[in-house]
Amino acid sequence: MAAKTDGDSSFVDKVIERIQGSKVTDPNKSDPSKQKVRFSVWYFVIAMLVFAWFQSYTGGQQRETVSYSDFKQWVRDGKLENLVVAPEQITGNVQEEGKQARPFVAVRVEDPELVGQLEQKGIKFSGYVENKWLGAMVSWLLPLVFFIFIWFFLMKRMSGGAQGVLSLGKARVKIYGEKDVKVTFNDVAGIDEAKGELEEVVQFLKDPEKSQRLGGRIPRGVLLVGAPGTGKTLLAKAVAGEAGVMFFSMSGSEFVEMIVGVGAARIRDLFRQAKEHAPCIIFLDEMDALGKARGLNPMGGHDEREQTLNQLLVEMDGFDPRAGVIILAATNRPDILDPALLRPGRFDRHVAIDKPDIRGREAILKVHAKNVELGQDVDLKKIAAMTTGFVGADLANLINEAALIAARGAADEVTMANFKEAADRIIGGLEKKNRVMSLKEKRIVAYHESGHALVAMLLPGTDPVSKVSIVPRGIAALGYTQQLPTEDRYLMTRDELLDRLQVLLGGRVAEEVIFGDVSTGAQNDLQRASDIARSMVMEYGMSESLGLLTYTHSPQSRYLDLGLGSNEREYSERTAQQIDEEKNRIINEAHQKVLLKLNKYRDSLEKLAETLLEKESIEGEDVNKFAEEIRIQASSDAPL
Repeated sequence: MAAKTDGDSSFVDKVIERIQGSKVTDPNKSDPSKQKVRFSVWYFVIAMLVFAWFQSYTGGQQRETVSYSDFKQWVRDGKLENLVVAPEQITGNVQEEGKQARPFVAVRVEDPELVGQLEQKGIKFSGYVENKWLGAMVSWLLPLVFFIFIWFFLMKRMSGGAQGVLSLGKARVKIYGEKDVKVTFNDVAGIDEAKGELEEVVQFLKDPEKSQRLGGRIPRGVLLVGAPGTGKTLLAKAVAGEAGVMFFSMSGSEFVEMIVGVGAARIRDLFRQAKEHAPCIIFLDEMDALGKARGLNPMGGHDEREQTLNQLLVEMDGFDPRAGVIILAATNRPDILDPALLRPGRFDRHVAIDKPDIRGREAILKVHAKNVELGQDVDLKKIAAMTTGFVGADLANLINEAALIAARGAADEVTMANFKEAADRIIGGLEKKNRVMSLKEKRIVAYHESGHALVAMLLPGTDPVSKVSIVPRGIAALGYTQQLPTEDRYLMTRDELLDRLQVLLGGRVAEEVIFGDVSTGAQNDLQRASDIARSMVMEYGMSESLGLLTYTHSPQSRYLDLGLGSNEREYSERTAQQIDEEKNRIINEAHQKVLLKLNKYRDSLEKLAETLLEKESIEGEDVNKFAEEIRIQASSDAPL
């Protein structure tokens, strides 16, 4: 009997679970102190349905349905007892000879003589007034329950998930608890100055009173500015990890929607949640998507993005800095941010995160190489030297690519050769050894790359050549010449720029010298050479004829060159003609110098090209040996 009771209980629990959409909690397995007794309309609906079913199927005995003619015959024979005459049906028991009385039911027919016949035969009968309240209640309750169910279903679909209509005003924030953020300052390397700036923020979150004991005010907001991949997001997480506080993360693009007012509502909801969980950190990534300067909309008007920005400005002004909420934001386009965001009282402090130098790159490599099996020949300092211009994300990708290359070759450790191959793959693209090239094209590419390398070896002010290859890489690169700087450079002199021009033109001139014709392979070289000549004339004031003036007015970000220049010219047509003439003069002079060099050292050019055709790639000692021979020969010759 107990087993049956458990089964019935389990059945009821399953019914409730299907209707409510929530799992029924076993009281024997849960904490009684955490259980909540709640009234639900579904309990009432289930009770009514069970009651109706009980009334319909178990409320009385099963009766045989007979015709009215049979009923009349039983009346004439006097075989009826316990007769109940209702407005629509007649029920009772029929007693036949030798048989047990059996119940029956017959549909009543309009018969005025029925009562008289029953009295004549002495059959006792009674009347019955049908109770219609249950049927009436069911008739209006079931449609009501149906519409309530549809209503709750639609409301759940509309409000459920981050894409629900009713949740548009909710901030789609990623929340990390105090113990969820595992990143600390030990995981951040190469940006020691930026870490030092943010240590004060960590100290305030840990001990606000200590920071304010002399009347100072902690910055309300900190703007992290730097190129993509320099570690802005990682640094923000490290601040939260060091302080041991909650971390609210959202991207600037997640605030703006087509529906008016949604972005402002999400801003309000974000700050409300942050104040409830203070002390905490709000991190707004890609701030330029949200904080772009107002008035830049070409269509005019007060669009949704500007309304969202206005709400952010109000919230940053309105909250108490003593509440323990610090706002961190990251962007690589600080030049397009609204000035109201950058004023004191909002983003008080700007932390610039620059690309790491050689020591910073080495420190970053050590952090990412902790879990990698490195070979004995791996020198992280050399790898840092060969990755000039790499940011933290690039270096992490370099180590990952090297590990994958080593694993692909079934090696037990990652060697220096794996790192060099990974660097070539990142810089030049995927090696395409199966690309079919004719012998003529291979000769053109070999002499083209030899021209670059030979000119670089002849010029003392250029970076040393480390590798020359005619193996196709990437989408359009049929070969490449790799130069590795010996140190980080932040400035370049006029002579160094002219030397770089000659190296870029070396491939094109080598084709002229050897084949008497030129190919389309120098397109990228000519573009870069033109950019250098234009910058020398229009930006750096390195033209004697035009003087110490700059002729560009560009709103470019110094952290990200997107080529966004101003279309407005602030000089005359005559000056524009002089600029064109000066650029052509610089390019033509560099071309003539390269032409003289390659004609004079044609034998060395052919020797290097033939070696390339034979080996496809030369690097390391082979390149150094060849470069040393060229330098010895050039030192004994008269300068060109």
